[in-house]
Amino acid sequence: MAGYPFEGPRLLAGLTPPPTAAVYAITYKPDPAKDQHAVIYVGHSDDLSRERLPFKHPRASAWIKRAGSKWKLYFSTYEVPGGSAGHREQITRELIAIYRPGCNDDQYSPTWKPEWIGH
Repeated sequence: MAGYPFEGPRLLAGLTPPPTAAVYAITYKPDPAKDQHAVIYVGHSDDLSRERLPFKHPRASAWIKRAGSKWKLYFSTYEVPGGSAGHREQITRELIAIYRPGCNDDQYSPTWKPEWIGH
């Protein structure tokens, strides 16, 4: 995602998150026949095992509503090498600005010019 080497996506249902610090994304497939995912939520944590995943997270009902079923949700993570909480938050904000995930309460505007990123 956005050039970051995320692990996944894995089906969210049945997930037991590891006790690691990471940036994470919740996605679904708008067209199940295609292997393309839409990002609907991005977050970060000092300990993924404390995020109340898969479905006790405060935004889980919005994810299920957006995807149409809890069985259509996926989970991807990026453990930032040597990254601090501030670094994870910065990456999260960047991803929110790029993907505009509808289940995130906070939204951010891109602070870069399109020509910096390319196609």
